Amino acid sequence: MANILRVHPDNPQPRSIKAAIDTVRNGGLIIYPTGSGYAIGWGLENLKAPKIVAMIKEIDAQHHFTMMCHSISQMTEFVLVDNVAFRLIKHHTPGPYTFIMPATRRVPKKLQHQKRKTIGIRIDENPVVHALLEELGEPLMTSTLEFPEVDMYELDVMDIELKVGNRINTIIDSGYCAQEPSTVVDLSEGEVNIIRQGQGEIDFV
Repeated sequence: MANILRVHPDNPQPRSIKAAIDTVRNGGLIIYPTGSGYAIGWGLENLKAPKIVAMIKEIDAQHHFTMMCHSISQMTEFVLVDNVAFRLIKHHTPGPYTFIMPATRRVPKKLQHQKRKTIGIRIDENPVVHALLEELGEPLMTSTLEFPEVDMYELDVMDIELKVGNRINTIIDSGYCAQEPSTVVDLSEGEVNIIRQGQGEIDFV
């Protein structure tokens, strides 16, 4: 079963954050809290992780995975950003938004959407996310934790542990974390296309 690390939601303990990132660096998967609920995280070099995540969430291989970035400057190393997209992202981050962008060569092809060569990008406001990214020193691949036909509002960390079994190595428990999906905005074709209305307000169309 997964190793559970209990972490303060506002002042995460450095020792626990380091332990979680050690899991990522060693090729493992973690579950961690974000501003839109618990998510699965893994390292950029872990090219086997997408298949495991797809099995957990029961999704197909063409699902858009997301790169959790610490800042806009870090984000621009991995996606192509024009002036319009830059201003829009700057105004709405950190926050509950996922932006679909054209990937640069720094993003492994197996982590991109295989048909569109794009990837999701997030800059989150959660203190635990910031601590993880600072410790890691690079973006964290991520996907919102979802189970088909399960009300995520009623699940606690112990329930999640039972659901994921031995497919997840470490779970960060920072207490209740409401699963309110991010708003997904596709900017990959030079236009604003709302893919999913979520927690983030749509005030840019």
